[in-house]
Amino acid sequence: MNQQNPDSKRTLREDFLLIRRAMKILNEIMPHYLFWGILVDVSGTVTPYFALYMSARMVNALADGCDIPYLLFLAGLTVGVSFIVSIINRLLAGKRSIKEAFFWQKHEAYFIHVQNKMQYEHLENPDVVNMRSQIYAAMNATGGGLMAVKWNIQGMIYDILQVILSVTLTASMFSMTAEGDFHGIFRFINSPASALIILLLIVCNASLSVRTASYFRIKRDKALSGLAQSNTTLWAYFNLFGADMIAFNLYRIVMEESKKYCFRPKWLEDTQRINIKSAVLSVILNTTLNIAIFLFVAAKAFIGAFGIGNFILYQGTISRFVNSVSGIASAIGGLRVNNAYLVRLYEYLDLPNDMYKGSLAVEKRNDIDYEIEFRDVSFRYPRTETWALRHVSMKFKIGDKLAIVGENGSGKTTFIKLLCRLYDPTEGKILLNGIDITRYRYEEYMSLFSVVFQDYSLFAFSLGENVAANVAYDAAKVRDCLVRAGLGEKLSDLDAEQNSEGLEPDPLKRCIGTEYENVGIDFSGGEKQKIALARALYKNAPFVVLDEPTAALDPIAEAAVYEDFNTLVKEKTAVFISHRLSSCRFCDSIAVFDHGMLIQQGSHETLLADEANKYHKLWQAQAQYYTAPTP
Repeated sequence: MNQQNPDSKRTLREDFLLIRRAMKILNEIMPHYLFWGILVDVSGTVTPYFALYMSARMVNALADGCDIPYLLFLAGLTVGVSFIVSIINRLLAGKRSIKEAFFWQKHEAYFIHVQNKMQYEHLENPDVVNMRSQIYAAMNATGGGLMAVKWNIQGMIYDILQVILSVTLTASMFSMTAEGDFHGIFRFINSPASALIILLLIVCNASLSVRTASYFRIKRDKALSGLAQSNTTLWAYFNLFGADMIAFNLYRIVMEESKKYCFRPKWLEDTQRINIKSAVLSVILNTTLNIAIFLFVAAKAFIGAFGIGNFILYQGTISRFVNSVSGIASAIGGLRVNNAYLVRLYEYLDLPNDMYKGSLAVEKRNDIDYEIEFRDVSFRYPRTETWALRHVSMKFKIGDKLAIVGENGSGKTTFIKLLCRLYDPTEGKILLNGIDITRYRYEEYMSLFSVVFQDYSLFAFSLGENVAANVAYDAAKVRDCLVRAGLGEKLSDLDAEQNSEGLEPDPLKRCIGTEYENVGIDFSGGEKQKIALARALYKNAPFVVLDEPTAALDPIAEAAVYEDFNTLVKEKTAVFISHRLSSCRFCDSIAVFDHGMLIQQGSHETLLADEANKYHKLWQAQAQYYTAPTP
């Protein structure tokens, strides 16, 4: 990510608006975190300042010759109040910890929610994918983004509270003067001019701290951009595993490549040099100011402007004041530099969704009599001039079994994406019962389809949750769908295994895979594809769309699926893509695509009889693999 100088690229108001939006997002992810943080910081700040104040009172009381009971009263008050406030602080800190306990999970859930609401086009856009990767790489490498706002705001609130308490307890110091006639330096110390100079030194220190913090943060983040790349590369290396890694000992290459990122990388050396320079300059600025203030306070105490107890109080609070001002300056600098990351983050969050979402309700028909029509539909993907589909016109009704066939790149998957309205046609219209599908409510139209894509996803949730796509599910219905999808025997085996080993009696409650629990269920590739098919059946939508539904199945399992296909989908419309033309014979209609155009449509027998066209050639090309050679 390109680093930007926040001072030269944005105004203070623009910086403030960026930070304010980040805080709103943080509050959405973690409600009331700022409120609880302030309570914790207030209770945590009061104790040391109260102890300092009471210590000064006791020293002054001793100097004035107070009696023992009064001194014991002050000591008891100090211990008692400090104890009570400390207990309150612990309780509040525990409450805040509960709020923050699952921040990372909530943070990730927020991004998943954002992604789920995105226009599908963005999910397939490599620039958007790269943008999201950069956001996460920056966050993991430098803490840039929302986390930096959280840390800096929390630190700044704590430091602001310290400054407020410091000023409250030390403000009187600047107005206190000693009685008497002083000369030279002590006369100057006793005058208002000395207090004004100290205040100017404090302002100059704060200004320099802000500038140096911003300067070094920019340089540090630029150096750490190498870490972001290293993390991404190493993660890719360390996630390489499988039979090839063992058979060819590819770990040798992985280890050699990883040395470039693990042993004395340039970004690490640059970062350390920057950290040292930043720390040294911070120490010089703070130490110089602390010495000046110490001499000022000591001189005023020496001439009798206040007692020794006040000297202890002022010295302690001013030291904290200086460190807190430096902390505020560092936080402000960090926030302004971090705004470069927020700009990129908001670019991602604000990606437009310009897909039109209509307002018409999808007609709820008892006879589920729906008709889909492609009317002269053409489509090309964003950022390309090549047509993926051209002048496609066809109709199909509920109950039809439609197969989509053709060579790779012929437009089959694009046809399905348009049907499911992941994209809208570039030209032409798609109609549902004579009405343009863009006029229907998007969610209602999408609810008409159960889709099993070739690149389907199963998650490390329970088997039941994967089939139902929901935490709450009808167990009997899940089992029925699994049996209909061809997993009845597997389900029986799992039931028997559970009973023999005394585990959780219901296999539907066991997770898919063993990544997160030892009693998870490992399924083969073909079995997983059947689970995805069961999920489509569970949704019970009028249209079932299958993209290579048997790609991971062996020929026997594939034949079984197609033999029972009509039973599986019953009266529903089935649209499926297949490269195996032998599986198309049971369909009512077969649509043949070639170079984005619908070139043939009809039954298997009709298309096969036309020896001059594409379908016959495709069939003959595959038939040789199913026909035994003549001896």
